[in-house]
Order: sequence, then C-alpha cells, then structure tokens
Amino acid sequence: MTPFDRTRRVSCLGIDTFVAEAGQGRPILFLHGNPDTHDAWSGVVALLKQEFACFAPDLPGYGASEPQGDLKLEKQSEWVRELIAALGLQRPHLVVHDVGGTYGLAFTAMYPELISKLTILNTNFFPDYRWHFWGRVWRTPVLGDLAMLIAFRALFVNEMTKASPKLPRDYAERAFASYGSKTRKMVLRYYRYLDSKRLVGWDVRLLKALETLPHQVLWGDRDTYIPKATADRFGGEVHHFAELGHWAMLEEPQQLASHLAAFARR
Repeated sequence: MTPFDRTRRVSCLGIDTFVAEAGQGRPILFLHGNPDTHDAWSGVVALLKQEFACFAPDLPGYGASEPQGDLKLEKQSEWVRELIAALGLQRPHLVVHDVGGTYGLAFTAMYPELISKLTILNTNFFPDYRWHFWGRVWRTPVLGDLAMLIAFRALFVNEMTKASPKLPRDYAERAFASYGSKTRKMVLRYYRYLDSKRLVGWDVRLLKALETLPHQVLWGDRDTYIPKATADRFGGEVHHFAELGHWAMLEEPQQLASHLAAFARR
C-alpha cells in the first residue's frame, strides 16, 4: 500500500511532471535516482508523514513524468527550481539520491538560498569520478542500446541487489515494471551527456554553497557504484552505514527516516 495521500501534475520547463505527496508540516522534497520513481521513498515517507509534508516527484523520463530534452546541468537545476515554485514550497528540506543528486546538487550550487537544508544519499558530483561498469556500458553507442534491450527482469533485479544486499526484492520487481522504453531512452541520454568532466567547476560551486547551508550525508558503504570516500567530500554531518548499499533508504527505512527527522527538526 502506498504511503502517499495525494498526487498532482505540474509543469516544469514545460515538462509534464508527476508528484506524489503525503503529510503536513515543514516540507521535505525527495529526488530519486535511476532506475527508480517516487516509489523509492515510500518507506521513508511512511515514517515521516505524521510530522512533515513530503513531496516526491518522478524525475523527467521516469515513472509518470515526461522526458526532458535539454540535459545541461543548468537545465536540470532549473527543473528543480520550477518544481519548487510550482508546488508552492518555501525553502524546503531537499533530499537527493543518485541521478536525483545531479539535479538537486546542480540546483543547490545555483540557488542555495531556496532551500533550508540538504540531505545527500549515495550520489556523485565530482569531476574525477569514473563511471561504474553499467554507466560505461550505457555511455557507449550501440553497446549501451543493446544492453538496454537485453535488460530482462532477472538481470535487472540481480544488479540492484548486488549494489544493495538488503534491498527488498519486491521493490526491485516494481522498479523493473516501471522501467519501460521511455525511461531506458532517457537513461541512455542522461549517461551519455554527463561525462564527469562536465562537473568541473560545479563541484567547487557546490562546496562553496555548502559552507553556509546545513547539510547531512547518509551513505551506504556497500555501494558498488560510488566509492564510500565520496561521502566525506561533501562535508557536513556524515553518517556511514557499513551494512547498507546504494539504496540505503530502501534497505533500512526506519534508520534513514530517524536521521532525516532529527536533522529536519533542528
């Protein structure tokens, strides 16, 4: 059963965007990663919605949201800015993971004054990052397209559980069910655009913004995609979870929600 009480559709950069919502109180905006949808936050939202207003969109090209044409970092940032405006949020607490990290951290680098706090889960925003195996495959023309064609259910679920050993299998099955041709095309475009070198300068701008923005990092150390040392590069209040992987919020929603709530209350 979904923890979300209501949904709506808003236009951000002209992109028809689906948003799931729950609860009342101070706003928290959640940005999911690949291959997820807003559903990635269901466990955490179920635990937070009694105290906070939770907003979880489907990123462009994922779930029920339409794709984004221009993937420049400036445009990813503007999509988040327009989303916050369309939802009528006043300086929300922003929570980002994986691909949602690129959107949310580009936004934070440009508009830190528009959020009150930031929580970072396993993501990269540094130009010296070397893409993981599947990232390198997807970035390769023809090979990446073929890989998407043969991404059948068993392989898909197995890859997710390798990166997050305690990930519920039923969640991986749901993620696969929503990973249609629209999303697969969007993933290829995203990975082929985002050469790590495009982050040169953006990382400096982000770290400058973080000097005065309260932020925490919640990191699953068993992540097979991003080195655990990345967590400490963001600074702030860093929590490492030695037994959790890439999708820590799905492996231990109670633990992650507890850290999020304690930070949000300050």
